[in-house]
Amino acid sequence: MKRLFDLFFSFFGLLFLIPLFIIISLLIILDSKGGIFFLQIRVGKNNKDFKILKFRTMKTNSEKKGLLTVGAKDNRITKIGYFLRKYKLDELPQLINVLIGDMSIVGPRPEVRKYVNLYNEKQMKVLNVRSGITDYASIKYANENEILGKEKNPEKKYINEIMPEKLEINLKYIKEMSLTTDIKIIIKTIF
Repeated sequence: MKRLFDLFFSFFGLLFLIPLFIIISLLIILDSKGGIFFLQIRVGKNNKDFKILKFRTMKTNSEKKGLLTVGAKDNRITKIGYFLRKYKLDELPQLINVLIGDMSIVGPRPEVRKYVNLYNEKQMKVLNVRSGITDYASIKYANENEILGKEKNPEKKYINEIMPEKLEINLKYIKEMSLTTDIKIIIKTIF
């Protein structure tokens, strides 16, 4: 049932959003050098790597300077990138990941391998389900970049505090996972 829900909403979501995709693509091209999309290896269901698709919001090769984005003053982010990130529009291409089966609309956000390698045995259970575009942890930490931007050592803060809490939230979600819960999360995400 969840997969049918994902297929239906990702397919019709992509059809509906084509005009917005075209506008965003043009803005990205006009704003900075580089491609429209950003591909990054993330860890999904069953601990398998996949390429997550996002609109590019940073200057090219920025990920080589660090995997975490830290606050509004991160000079790697393009002008249009700030806007896309603020309204989470950079995440929209992940509907393609949902359509092809790498992700779900709702589920634990996929992490990069570097941080997954730090998970303990209990935390690894988040990889038993398909990763999602949104989840309760994403809603709670919608301002994660701002939090990290205030830290002297953002990665330490992420690894020691934010990541473990997000994983606990996701483990709780997995226990109560249902279509009703997913619809509640989608509604909360929109608002």
